[in-house]
Amino acid sequence: MLDAVVVGAGPNGLTAAVELARRGFSVAVFEARDTVGGGARTEELTLPGFRHDPCSAAHPLGANSPAFRALPLERYGLEWLHPELPMAHPFTDGSAAVLSRSVAETAASFGPRDAGAYRRLVEPFLPKWDTLVRDFMSLPRTALPRDPVTLARFGLTGLPPSTWLTSRFRDERAKTLFAGLVGHVMAPLSGFATGAIGLVFALSAHARGWPVARGGSQSISDALAAYLKDLGGEIHTDYEVKRLDDLPPARAYVFDTSPTALAKIAGFGDYYGNYRYGAGVFKVDYALDGPVPWTAKEARTAGTVQIGADSTEIGTALRAASRENRAPEKPFMITVQPSIVDPTRAPAGKQVFWAYGHVPSGWTGDLTDALERQLERFAPGFRDRVLARATAGPPELAARNANYVGGDIGTGAVSGLQILLRPKLSLSPYGTPHPAVFICSSATPPGPGVHGMSGHNAAKAVWRRLRQS
Repeated sequence: MLDAVVVGAGPNGLTAAVELARRGFSVAVFEARDTVGGGARTEELTLPGFRHDPCSAAHPLGANSPAFRALPLERYGLEWLHPELPMAHPFTDGSAAVLSRSVAETAASFGPRDAGAYRRLVEPFLPKWDTLVRDFMSLPRTALPRDPVTLARFGLTGLPPSTWLTSRFRDERAKTLFAGLVGHVMAPLSGFATGAIGLVFALSAHARGWPVARGGSQSISDALAAYLKDLGGEIHTDYEVKRLDDLPPARAYVFDTSPTALAKIAGFGDYYGNYRYGAGVFKVDYALDGPVPWTAKEARTAGTVQIGADSTEIGTALRAASRENRAPEKPFMITVQPSIVDPTRAPAGKQVFWAYGHVPSGWTGDLTDALERQLERFAPGFRDRVLARATAGPPELAARNANYVGGDIGTGAVSGLQILLRPKLSLSPYGTPHPAVFICSSATPPGPGVHGMSGHNAAKAVWRRLRQS
C-alpha cells in the first residue's frame, strides 16, 4: 500500500508529492493529461517554433515561493530569467509607471507627489520580506508565524480595500499601477484585503523580480517531476480519476483539483456547495514578427505589461466581468513578452506574446477585437506584427484544465472572506469530510499562482496524519 496518492500534476500537486517523498513516504501521482503541468505548461499553440504558455507565464510568486526556494529545482533545469523591468504600465500619452527591482526607480516613475508615499508603503516590509512571505503564505494554521508583529502590521495595512490604500496617492499614475496589481487576481478594487494583494505583488518585484522560466513555464513542472522521480515517486499520466475506487490503495489521498471535482470523485455531495468561482478570462497567444511596438519605451524592456488607461477604467472592467456579467468594452489586460529575455521561445527575430482580459464566468463570446483595440492604443501597429494567434475563452480554458471552472484561472473567486478562508470557513482548509482525503489546489490558501505553497501546506497536514496512523 502506498503512503499517499496525489491526483493532479499541477505545481501544487507535484509540490505536495515532493514534500511527502522528501520525508520518506511512498507517493504516486495520477494526471489526466498526457503530460504534467496543470497551469504551468508550454506548447506550440500557433506556429512551429513558437513556444507559448497556455496559462501562467511570468512568475513573481514562484520566484518568491518559500516552497520552491527550499527545493533544488535548478539542478533539474529550472532557470529564472529576469527582464530589465519586472513590469510596466503604459499610459496613452506615451509615458509609463514601472514596477522595478528598485524601490527608488519605481517611486520616481509615479512622480514627486507620490514617490514618498510609495516608499513609506513598501520599505518597512522589504527587510523582513522572506519571513513575511513565509508567514503570509502559510496561513491559516500550517506554521506558527516567525514574525507575528510584522505579519500583523502587514494585515492592518493590507486587509482594507485597495481603494483605501491608494487614497494615500495624489496622482493617477500610482493609483493605476496599483489597481492593475489587484486586477491580476480578478478582484474588484473595493474588495476586502485587496490592498494586501497589490502589496504582495509589489514586494515580490522588489525582492526577487517577476521572472519567466527559461524555455517556458513547463520547465517548472518538469523540474518538480524530475526531482520527485529521483526521490522514488511515481507519475502516471493519461489517467483520469472519476471516483476514489479508480485509485490504488493508499493511506492518504491528496487532490490538486477544484472543490467541485473533488466532491464528485469522493462522494461529498454538496459539501463545497457554497464555494464561489470567479470571473473567467479570454486569452490570446500571439506569434509576432518582431517586438510589440509600444509607444512607452519602458514597456519595451518589461517582462509584464499591464494595460488600462487609468484606475477608473480598470475598476470598470473588473466590475463588468465579476459583478455585472458582461464583457468590458475596454478590458483590463495583463500581457507578458517572454521573448525579450528568452530567445529559445521563438525563431530568430520573432517573438511570442501572451495577453488576456477578464470576462464573465462561462462567457462564450470573442474578445479578440476588444483586446487588440486596447493594444493599439498603447502599441500602434500591433496588428501588423501578428503572424498567428491562438484564442481561448472560458469554455476552451476549462476544457484544457478542469480546475478552471467557467474559465476561472484562480480556481475560485478571490474576494470576500474567500481570499483567506478557502474552500471552507475552516482553520483546517486542506482537510475534507474523509480523514484520509485532502485538497491542495489553488482553491486552498494561499490561493492562485504558480508557487506550490498550497501543495506544501497540504503536505504538512498529510504527513502529520500519516505519522499518527
